[in-house]
Amino acid sequence: MSLNLTAQDKLTLRTAAYGAVSLLAAADAAGSPHKIATQGSIALASATGLVGYVLAENSKVADLGGKSVAELADTVLPALTAAMTLLKKQDPAEADKFRAVVGVAMETAAQTRQGGPSLTMTDMTRKITEALDAA
Repeated sequence: MSLNLTAQDKLTLRTAAYGAVSLLAAADAAGSPHKIATQGSIALASATGLVGYVLAENSKVADLGGKSVAELADTVLPALTAAMTLLKKQDPAEADKFRAVVGVAMETAAQTRQGGPSLTMTDMTRKITEALDAA
């Protein structure tokens, strides 16, 4: 099945994926958030197939700034659910690939932290997974 993604759809996918990595980095603010963000982003950039092409596009992502982790979560968690809903409607296999790519990025980011993921990172991973599953 061929996907028909609009520019807005692609923005949602990128915001969801890169936002998930940003949430994990923010959850480890006392550790090495820059390493988490770097390794998670490298994992996303290594994606293949349609998802890989969308994530590799050199175009903007929604504003992932904000004054708090809560503000970031208000943008990212709904984007994760929206991305999965969109992909499931058009091609369930691509939805599975997207979920897997985000999962690998989260695992890669978590392994970056010396001593394993912190409790806050584990909790954020749970919230990201719940948002993916909500679709």
